[in-house]
Amino acid sequence: MESPSPSSTAKPQAAPGPLASFVRFVVCGGGIGVLSSFAVPLVALTMPWAVANAVITVASTLLCTELHALFTFGTGRRPGWRRHLQSAGSATAAYVVTSAAVLVLHALQSSPSMLWQQAVYLSASGLAGIGRFLVLRLFVFAGGGSRTDRTTAPKRATSDWNPPFVRAEAFAG
Repeated sequence: MESPSPSSTAKPQAAPGPLASFVRFVVCGGGIGVLSSFAVPLVALTMPWAVANAVITVASTLLCTELHALFTFGTGRRPGWRRHLQSAGSATAAYVVTSAAVLVLHALQSSPSMLWQQAVYLSASGLAGIGRFLVLRLFVFAGGGSRTDRTTAPKRATSDWNPPFVRAEAFAG
């Protein structure tokens, strides 16, 4: 008699807790951010800098969303287009916050030193990152991984864009 395979007897892995998720968020987002900062000038050798920056920003946001879904928040599946758009929206909001902080600094001080600009930018970036983490954790990836307290809940379709008239459970009794 054959023993059951390890994959059939393994329990679903629980989603990481808030602290583990935050550390993973910083590592993934920060790592991709550092790689992006090297990629932009390289890509800018073949196209205008603004275009290279936009291309790398879009690519890095897509990659980060994939990593956040699978690794940071442990959803167990790749994100759909809705989650990609929500993640891009949170990244855009973070960009607006950091830009506004630097603009306010320039409005208050006509020629701030590089040290002040960096301090304001990094502070705003840190706050925006914490806000982005909370948005992603509490709203975008709130469905999270397969936690044991959710195993008895009814299963929903995993696709983000399936309208109700296409889902099989819409016709179930």
